[in-house]
Amino acid sequence: MQKGNIGVTTENIFPVIKKFLYSDHEIFLREMVSNAVDATQKIKTLADKGDFKGELGDLTVRVSLDEKNGTLTISDHGIGMTEEEIDKYINQIAFSGVNDFLDKYKDNANAIIGHFGLGFYSAFMVSKKVEIVTRSYQEGAKAVKWSCDGSPEFTIEDAERSDRGSDIILYIDDDCKEYLEKNQIEELLQKYCKFMSVPVAFGKETEWKDGKQQETDKDHIINNVEPLWTKTPSTLKDEDYKSFYRTLYPMQFDEPLFWIHLNVDYPFNLTGILYFPRIKSNIDIQRNKIQLYCNQVFVTDQVEGIVPEFLTLLHGVIDSPDIPLNVSRSYLQSDRDVKKISTYITKKVADRLNSIFKDNRKEYEEKWDDLKIFINYGMLSQEDFYDRAKDFCLLKDVDGKYFTLDEYKTLIKDNQTDKDGNLVYLYANNKEEEYSYIEAAKAKGYSVLLMDGQLDTPIVSMFEQKLEKSRFTRVDADIIERLIVKDDTPKNELDATQSDNLSETFRSQMPKLDKTEFNVEVQALGEQAQPVIITQSEYMRRMKDMSRYQQGMSFYGQMPDSYTLVLNSDHPLIKKVLDEETTSIAEQLKPIESEIKGLDARLSAIRQMQDKKKYDELTQDDKDMRSNAEKELNEQKDKKNGVISEYAKNNAIVHQLIDLALLQNGMLKGASLDAFLKRSVDLIK
Repeated sequence: MQKGNIGVTTENIFPVIKKFLYSDHEIFLREMVSNAVDATQKIKTLADKGDFKGELGDLTVRVSLDEKNGTLTISDHGIGMTEEEIDKYINQIAFSGVNDFLDKYKDNANAIIGHFGLGFYSAFMVSKKVEIVTRSYQEGAKAVKWSCDGSPEFTIEDAERSDRGSDIILYIDDDCKEYLEKNQIEELLQKYCKFMSVPVAFGKETEWKDGKQQETDKDHIINNVEPLWTKTPSTLKDEDYKSFYRTLYPMQFDEPLFWIHLNVDYPFNLTGILYFPRIKSNIDIQRNKIQLYCNQVFVTDQVEGIVPEFLTLLHGVIDSPDIPLNVSRSYLQSDRDVKKISTYITKKVADRLNSIFKDNRKEYEEKWDDLKIFINYGMLSQEDFYDRAKDFCLLKDVDGKYFTLDEYKTLIKDNQTDKDGNLVYLYANNKEEEYSYIEAAKAKGYSVLLMDGQLDTPIVSMFEQKLEKSRFTRVDADIIERLIVKDDTPKNELDATQSDNLSETFRSQMPKLDKTEFNVEVQALGEQAQPVIITQSEYMRRMKDMSRYQQGMSFYGQMPDSYTLVLNSDHPLIKKVLDEETTSIAEQLKPIESEIKGLDARLSAIRQMQDKKKYDELTQDDKDMRSNAEKELNEQKDKKNGVISEYAKNNAIVHQLIDLALLQNGMLKGASLDAFLKRSVDLIK
């Protein structure tokens, strides 16, 4: 019997392992089963090369629980170990010193294991004692038993084992009793070992017999040793890919849009299948749906840094032996091979999308509404993807027709170029809510895009930067005559006083809505145009939308919504309001307007005189004179506005026109909507 100390430079390695690996303690099972699979693969390789001439026999790796004795055992029929190999591979740990160890890896369980080759020792995270009973495949080898109770001391002694292979027996610690529960072990095996390359058995299959579930003699194999990504794409059918998708995501009820089978062996090895899922809302976006494997061993489902950010929206599997099994994500992001993999995946996805677009544009267009969130996200987040995607990125108009960027530019350049040579792309976010604005644009012969996607606000801004002399404007951003200005705007025939009075008539009756401001202006739009139109500034609306996506823009989100109520001075109803107002309150306004005119002239003279002086040359009397004149003028204006407001308050047409404009924009609700309905009935009578 041999006794000795494990070759480490510190007495407290096991408490360190237990403490600093504990946050990721469940991976011990992956490590144990992986080692068993490796040992099994090695015997198969030796047999293939003729270095092992015996019978391979049943190569299944078996995981078994003994709740009574508190043990979890992982057994294989692989190459086994001799006493010398145990001494070399188990007892000697390349370990430079605890201080360096803690400083460098204290926050990173995976990197500790991978960097120091401590895979086997992860068993001590959950075990108070570990035993290895093993027998080498080599002729004449004897079975040995290695035992360690979590201190640097170990024992090696002769053991009984009739055939080659190893049993790793974990005596589960008192604070880790959940690893003696069948359901917990089943769950971990499904997570980490589902596609390992050697059969892994855990318990027996069950069947319904005599009114209850009973075990059979058949092993319960938890893994598929030849998952779909390991097979040649040309041998697979669509249903194979769909079936595998259901295996990966049993709770995902929608079929994927399509998939990309990755298969490369230079300059690195990479296989996998990436699926484009259907995303209906932000709730569906989950970034942990791509599973990373290393030689069919599950590593992580947090693949940022391995897969380009925009493709973390995809589902599927990536398997690469060039990614170390136990690595942290921060290490992955700095790994040169990983960056190459990320670049390759981007190119492969772009090539696949481009080929679908070219080979079957009809199918591509049918899937565009689901696809565009991936492509838009890619173009926004990755410059080189925009360069690839601009040829198969589509624009959709409100009639459901699709265009490439170049096709749409050709379509609108003759009719939608303004007087400054800018190409104006008109768009709507909601066909129903912006219907009348869309129809007004169509009546002008304009094309209107439908931009109702989750990322269309930042996409619009990106296109304005990328496309030469182009701007995007929502159809309700202004009156139709000013959306694409081709010549001088028609002049308003009303004089300044009439325009001011008309504006105040409507302004005084605008509702007080939370975080909402209304401006009023008068424009000559023609008799056929609407009498009243509400528009919203493209710039401010877009900035508020962008504040939801970009940090540092939140102050825009706090600003009130700003709308403009445009009064069409050519429309008969607006003329009627003005005529009735002039008839009703002209006599009341006449002396006030005369006073305003005189005060305006006086204030203008005072300003002209005082502007010739420097500010410090003005006396207090000068300042008081100007202040008093401004005060008197404002008082007269307030008096005038009061007369107009009192008149407008009882004018049903004014209120009806305002409410119609609000209703068109979904802004008429509650008591205001009820009043509008009652007024409408009264007007019909």
